[in-house]
Amino acid sequence: MFSPDGPSLRELTVQALSSVERGYDLLAPKFDHTPFRTPDQVLESVAKALTPLGPFTDGLDLCCGTGAGLDVLAQVCRSSVTGVDFSAGMLDIARRLPPPDGPDVRWVRADARALPFGPAAFDLVVSFGAFGHFLPRELPGLFGQVHSALRPDGTFAFPVLAPPRPTGLGFWMLLGFDAVMRVRNALWRPPFVMYYRAFRLGSVLEELERTGFSVELCALPEFGRREDDSPRARLVVARKAGEGQPAAGTVNS
Repeated sequence: MFSPDGPSLRELTVQALSSVERGYDLLAPKFDHTPFRTPDQVLESVAKALTPLGPFTDGLDLCCGTGAGLDVLAQVCRSSVTGVDFSAGMLDIARRLPPPDGPDVRWVRADARALPFGPAAFDLVVSFGAFGHFLPRELPGLFGQVHSALRPDGTFAFPVLAPPRPTGLGFWMLLGFDAVMRVRNALWRPPFVMYYRAFRLGSVLEELERTGFSVELCALPEFGRREDDSPRARLVVARKAGEGQPAAGTVNS
């Protein structure tokens, strides 16, 4: 399915009836041949946007999967890059990637809601396409973990796409997918948490500020603008306040 090297419908069905961790362990060998992998265009755009904000010393890819974000961190981090994920299968694939020139690389198996790093271990944390696996009530704890792992003046960055309009097919496809997942989780255990519409930008920004971040929204110009001139894609740049500095609000750009 998706491509000759991608998973079959049967394999996707088995994955969807598993836990999130087990499902990704099963999907890992074929994950990079599915639309679920973050597109290179998104990765390249984020790397371009982060470059003037650095350089950074140590970076973390939160929920790194098979390591698609490695090149992004390697371009902007001088000392080390770390990928963390709770799927052993996904990390096995990530470890096969050729090491980049420059920073040291390590892969760590852990739950993002309980990061095993000491406080102030990184000055950059990124994440790509993972937030649908967290329920809204889990975001305060998740963002708290990231805030603790960052050094003062550290940056937490992730891309967000503008939601589809209700008049478009994409809106109804995502709505239908989330509805199917809710029915599946009501009838089957263990649950498989993956909701495309649960990660709402307004609520996310409020939660980031509540955690202690100051937040800036940066347009990713490579994706253009919608009919109302709003960006089709943005980079959320959340900064941890420096020593003795208060957190601010949200800035659009």
